[in-house]
Amino acid sequence: MVIKKGETKKTTITLNEIEVAIAKYYGIRKHIIVPNVSWGFCWKDKEGWHSMHECDMFIIRKSGYAIEVEIKRTKSDLLNDFKKRHGHVSTKIREFYYAIPEEKADEWSKLIPEHAGIIIYYKYVQDIWDRKKSRWTDKTKWVMGVKTMRKAKINKFSVKLTTEEQLKIARLGTLRIWNLKEKMIKNNGNFR
Repeated sequence: MVIKKGETKKTTITLNEIEVAIAKYYGIRKHIIVPNVSWGFCWKDKEGWHSMHECDMFIIRKSGYAIEVEIKRTKSDLLNDFKKRHGHVSTKIREFYYAIPEEKADEWSKLIPEHAGIIIYYKYVQDIWDRKKSRWTDKTKWVMGVKTMRKAKINKFSVKLTTEEQLKIARLGTLRIWNLKEKMIKNNGNFR
């Protein structure tokens, strides 16, 4: 959203904006990053079949180790998350983070377990540079920012994802692309 300098507009931060900001923060060209992994990722070991709990963001580093980021926008959502049986613990997850709003970081960080890292997200106004004219314009835009407030403790029981497991996650990510494109077509009124 572009606004003229001096204008004040209240801004909200959407879930999509948070997801994109986190994905860019970790590096979309460097890692496999898939939002909303809740089905389709199962594996078998000596104890039997397991499935992954729902993950807001599932990030696979080049090393093969995975990071989970749980996005929280309200305090009640954060508190309800602590009631989940799985506790975001899995041998498939090496690092676990909560992503929380910057303005709530001081208050909410006291509630978050010590093993979990904390990522804060925020939105700010940025001046717009006109590259053609090599000068600042009289307009600004909203920009998302993300930074690590506290690093996650490494899960020493975590294992690297196999190539097959990494492909399963990548496949789930590509499935989302086609659903998104279909939704965009419907929203543009071009769907038959």
